[in-house]
Amino acid sequence: MKHIFQRGNSERTLLLLHGTGGTEQDLLPIAKMIDPDASVLSVRGNVSENGMPRFFKRLREGVFDEEDLIARTDELNTFLEEASKEYGFDRNQVIAAGYSNGANIAGSLLFHYKESLRGALLFHPMVPRRGIELPDQAGLPVFIGAGENDPICPAQETKDLEELLTEAGADVTVHWERMGHQLTENEVKTAADWYKGQF
Repeated sequence: MKHIFQRGNSERTLLLLHGTGGTEQDLLPIAKMIDPDASVLSVRGNVSENGMPRFFKRLREGVFDEEDLIARTDELNTFLEEASKEYGFDRNQVIAAGYSNGANIAGSLLFHYKESLRGALLFHPMVPRRGIELPDQAGLPVFIGAGENDPICPAQETKDLEELLTEAGADVTVHWERMGHQLTENEVKTAADWYKGQF
């Protein structure tokens, strides 16, 4: 997978996952706000939708191609294993920060694999899959940033995701902005404060 790796001064690695149409450059400034000491692994999605990079296919707005989602989640999980060996970072200290489509693939890692992430900051995510049993995520810290007026990710999606992750044992914090689908500076600052208290 096309990516950028920047070595940091701590044992933590931030996995950055962009939104639809983004690139591996998009979230680099956010990494500096969240954890300037962490190593950074910023990945570009391998799927192209009308020329826009994504992490998995969708059938239409808000409807995921589940088969592709499962395959791409496995692809990302395998890539993390390989990258940890190549760059020498601790695979058990990877914390995801994803926006929109990137938050969805990060959420999908949590829905499919135990101990795939040390924690996650999910900005405007949806529920990746429904009707499946999640692996045990006991004590896993998860931050969800959501917009009260988000037309792409309705408030109920956020509440459902919080409930599903909590039932799997995760320690979930939800932060609401009175905004739509955009990622705000206040949202990132709130996430950074939460992060400092967790890691």
